Amino acid sequence: MKPGTPFRQLLILGAILPLFLPGFGQELKSEWVRIAVDNLPDTTAPTIRLMSPFLAEGDTFRTDMEELDLVGEVRDQGSIRFVSVNSDMRSPNEEGYFSARLPLTTGLNPVRILTSDDANNLSESIFYINFVPPRPSLAQRITTSSRYYGLIIGVGRYRDPDLPDLDNPVPDAQKLYQVLRDQYSFREENMTLLRDAGRNEIVEALDHLAQVVTPEDNVLIFYAGHGTWDERANVGYWLPSDAYLNTTANWFRNSTLVDYLKTIDSRHTLLITDACFAGAIFNTRSGFRREDRAFEILYELPSRKAMTSGT
Repeated sequence: MKPGTPFRQLLILGAILPLFLPGFGQELKSEWVRIAVDNLPDTTAPTIRLMSPFLAEGDTFRTDMEELDLVGEVRDQGSIRFVSVNSDMRSPNEEGYFSARLPLTTGLNPVRILTSDDANNLSESIFYINFVPPRPSLAQRITTSSRYYGLIIGVGRYRDPDLPDLDNPVPDAQKLYQVLRDQYSFREENMTLLRDAGRNEIVEALDHLAQVVTPEDNVLIFYAGHGTWDERANVGYWLPSDAYLNTTANWFRNSTLVDYLKTIDSRHTLLITDACFAGAIFNTRSGFRREDRAFEILYELPSRKAMTSGT
C-alpha cells in the first residue's frame, strides 16, 4: 500500500483484511496498520533448573554422602503436567519447585529429570552425581575389620600349701576385664576371664585363640599370679593354681607361651605379666622366697620399653 492512498480506501481495506487472514496468529505489518491475533498453539517446552546442588545440564557433582537431596525448579507459560526424577514421579508446588532424595552407588550416578506441560511439550535434563565414599579413618578401619581378643588370667589360690595364696591377682584380672569390655573395643564374646585357673585351662584358652584369631585381629594376654625362674635351665614359669613346688608337671613354661604367640596369627599381640619380677615388684610374688636374689637378677637383666607408631 503506497502513501497517499485515500482514507476511504483504507477503511474498506480494514474491513476486508480479516477475511483473508489465516486461522493462526500472525502479524500483518504496514506503515499504517498493525493487526495481531493471539491464538497460536503452545510450542514452548518447560525449563528445568537444578538448584541444590546447583548444576548446569551435563555437569557433575561430587559427594561422599550415600544419599543426596535434590531441589529443582520447572517453569512453563502454561501448567506443568508432571515431573519425574529417574522415573520417580514428583509433585512440584505452585511455584514449580520439587525435591527428591536419591540413593547413590559408588561412581557416576546419572540423574534424568523429565517434565511436560499440558500441551505435551517435553523437556529433559541430565546431571551426574559422582559418589566417592569417604576414606575410613584408622579408628573406623580398626573397628570394622579387626576383632579384639582378651585372655585375662588371675591366680590367687593354690592347692599346694607351700605356695602362699595371693589377694590381688583375681580382683586385678576382673577389673581389667571390665575396663576392656566397657571402655575399649573388646566384645564380651571375644574375651576369656580365668580365675584361679589350672594349667589345662590356660592351655585350652590359648588353643582357642590360635584357632579363631585372624591376621586382622588383635590379642591381649594378661597373667597375674605366682611365677618363678629356674637358673639352671634358664627357663621362666607361670605357676597355675594346680602347680606344686616339688614338681614342674603343671608349671607353665614361658617358652611354651612364646610358641603359642607364634601360632596366634594376630596383627598385634600385647602380653602383660604381673608375676614374680613384673608388676608389684616390691611386693614380689615369687613362688620361692628368694627375693634378694630375684632383685639381683632383675637388676642385671637388660630392659626394653617402646611406644611407637608405624612399624
